Amino acid sequence: MKTIVTLLALLPAVILFAGDKDASEKTKESKIKIMELTKEEFINRVYNYEANPNEWKYEGDKPCIVDFHATWCAPCKMLAPSLEEINQEYNGQIYIYKVDVDKSPELAAIFGVRSVPTLLWIPLEGKPSISQGALPKSQLESIVNKTLLNKE
Repeated sequence: MKTIVTLLALLPAVILFAGDKDASEKTKESKIKIMELTKEEFINRVYNYEANPNEWKYEGDKPCIVDFHATWCAPCKMLAPSLEEINQEYNGQIYIYKVDVDKSPELAAIFGVRSVPTLLWIPLEGKPSISQGALPKSQLESIVNKTLLNKE
């Protein structure tokens, strides 16, 4: 009987602890993940080149990076962890998208992507810029701050 009373006394504490765990998991889930874009998603989220073939018009509400990559590309694999870290550090401030050049050759052709990785840096205002190669994380952060967020 003492055991049952003790367990009943501890029950509220167990419920509260379980509730805190659920809340922390929901917070983790709210982090924006890097998204692989199809042509249709690219048109909706980044640039509708079919409707505006001669004029750049960014479709997003936050600056973004588009990583043109390939699954077989070693430098792309080296760059991926840095982009994941940038995504976590700048969560809510920028979007990071990926485009597989083998699955979406039309998108790669539109931006003249001839080697991977190629990063398309898109500020909210103005034209995008492009960089090639697996840049170190410090250089990625510098470009995010200067080009996308207008920070020094």
